Amino acid sequence: MKFISASWRRLSLAVLTILLVVSSFAVFTPSAAAETYQVKLGTDKGMLAFQPKKLTIKPGDTIEWVNNKVPPHNVVFDPAKNPASSKELATSLSHKKQLMNPGQKVSTTFPADAPAGDYTFYCEPHRGAGMVGTITVE
Repeated sequence: MKFISASWRRLSLAVLTILLVVSSFAVFTPSAAAETYQVKLGTDKGMLAFQPKKLTIKPGDTIEWVNNKVPPHNVVFDPAKNPASSKELATSLSHKKQLMNPGQKVSTTFPADAPAGDYTFYCEPHRGAGMVGTITVE
């Protein structure tokens, strides 16, 4: 009888250990990995526009800005046109330094706590020509 009781305890302990290990993977595995998107500064046809002009992302995602055609370009987020109307947030997302050569890249990672909504951005030298875009954070 002692042998059966001891075996039962060992089996129960082994099952509990396995359940604990498996459940820890479920708890500590991230639900979704952050994505990286690419936006071209200037279209492939040489137009003064972002390509794509509109993009939908999630907090924590990264946008890689690639200087494409008709430089110089930069990326500036409008402080009045973001969900928080925050100048600090707009400044942290912006890249005011102008990219002069095709292929140059900069990147922007949206904070994990970025408010959902539309973020308007533009190229300073070509804003008047309509080089404006929108990032929507879900």
